[in-house]
Amino acid sequence: QVQLVESGGGLAQAGGSLRLSCAASGRTASVGTMGWFRQAPGKERENVATITWRVGITDYTDSVKGRFTISRDNAKNTVYLQMNNLKPEDTAVYYCAARLLRQSDFGSWGQGTQVTVSS
Repeated sequence: QVQLVESGGGLAQAGGSLRLSCAASGRTASVGTMGWFRQAPGKERENVATITWRVGITDYTDSVKGRFTISRDNAKNTVYLQMNNLKPEDTAVYYCAARLLRQSDFGSWGQGTQVTVSS
């Protein structure tokens, strides 16, 4: 398994920025894809962005395209989510997750970090 620890959440005003970090440890050599998910109160968990660990191919949900950027630092075993032009609807608990090579699901999850955007 992979252990994940998120940091960087907090309070921001609409139009502001926050940067989330996710430090991975354990079976990092077996990681295929890292992802950021979010869950707002009363809503289902949503996949926000993903990045392949070795090549760095990224994908985003439509609502964050052009505003959020996912990146990784393989030397530090860390994945980031830079969030710009934040909107109140971005308010949620953000989770980092890892999917190992040859696995279909994200099996490792962080504890989550709260992001609150005020209007």
